[in-house]
Amino acid sequence: MTPAGEAQRSVELVEHAPAIRLALPDAVGRALAASDVVDAAPDPYTPGFWSLRAGSKVGAVAVTAPDGGTVTVRVTPKVSIARLFFLLGYTLDPRRSWRDGEIEVAEHRDLLPALAHAVERQIDRALRQGLLQGYRATEESALVVRGRIREAEQIRRRFGAMLPVEVAYDEFTTDIAENRILRTAVERLLRLPGIPRDVRRRLLHQRTRLADVTTIVRGQSIPDWRPTRLNSRYHNALRFSRAVLDSASAEHAPGDLRIDGFLFDMNKLFEDFVTVALREAFRTMDSGHTVRFQDPHHLDEGAAIRMRPDFVLYGRAGIPCAVVDAKYKAEKRGGYPDADLYQMLAYCTALDLCEGHLVYAKGNAPHASHQVRHAGTVIHQHALDLGLEPAGLLAEVGELAQRLTDTARV
Repeated sequence: MTPAGEAQRSVELVEHAPAIRLALPDAVGRALAASDVVDAAPDPYTPGFWSLRAGSKVGAVAVTAPDGGTVTVRVTPKVSIARLFFLLGYTLDPRRSWRDGEIEVAEHRDLLPALAHAVERQIDRALRQGLLQGYRATEESALVVRGRIREAEQIRRRFGAMLPVEVAYDEFTTDIAENRILRTAVERLLRLPGIPRDVRRRLLHQRTRLADVTTIVRGQSIPDWRPTRLNSRYHNALRFSRAVLDSASAEHAPGDLRIDGFLFDMNKLFEDFVTVALREAFRTMDSGHTVRFQDPHHLDEGAAIRMRPDFVLYGRAGIPCAVVDAKYKAEKRGGYPDADLYQMLAYCTALDLCEGHLVYAKGNAPHASHQVRHAGTVIHQHALDLGLEPAGLLAEVGELAQRLTDTARV
């Protein structure tokens, strides 16, 4: 796949930076293009060269050929690793996980080592008092009666035979949803490219602790868990493990190539942070408003055109009084993209609102507002500075929440 001496190759990209041009085997280029990891296109003038450009997905993927040659593509976020984990931690648990010092990532400059380190530390804290145990509903064929006999299943499968017996019972075990999520997250992290040796060693130790727990097979749904007093020491570890399992992954085999990796979608992360932080701001203000995320509505009277604004604020009477949509990246170099304005105008029209709010990560355009001709609708475009310290960033969100309250109808 690669020339001698280039069996292991690393390509470094930056989120939303200009494309780079480099020599790549065509099979690798096609695999990257098909995986949607980065924007990959063959050079139209020079055979064997490809143009690679990173979008909003950050992380790393490794493309491995049957001969063992590997090309690793790393996409670095524009925000610092510490800030990215603040956004993630606050979104997962706004009342705890975001606090400085609880997510230890400062020693790692790359995303995947920081992620593996942070999750492993949370799992280690969760398991220091031993594995959590609980009851798991089990159905099986057995030679002795345990629990209750599944009579209908016994008749259907055994045709009157006495043994084996179809039984159902509750088993007290460590093989429960909480531990299965942790075990699967550990296995997932161990397959990622570029994990430091010391972090990998600690992950292997956690896997040994969870050796009797079943791994969730790829394609199976992740089991639900509910925060309770009994599993409180697991809460942070479970939230971060779910983030590992829920985030975009790149694991497939186009032809003879294998792609393994892990990616954060910054669009989704920013959207989740904005909506959660606004919700917490309104809770602090105790304004009497309620909020809904991804609130389903229709643009037309026939309910054929669906729309789901990121954040809708409702007044005491249960009527929409403000709408917000989060947009991580302003793609238009000279300012905000027009398509976002059209989308927000549709939201305001369907919800019968005079104002709408678009929230971006601070970039190449300042705050702006536009009054729509012949409609009177005002669309505001706000920019949050992700470079601020957590307290300053949350203060900006608080100011936005106050503005929504001041202009919203009751």
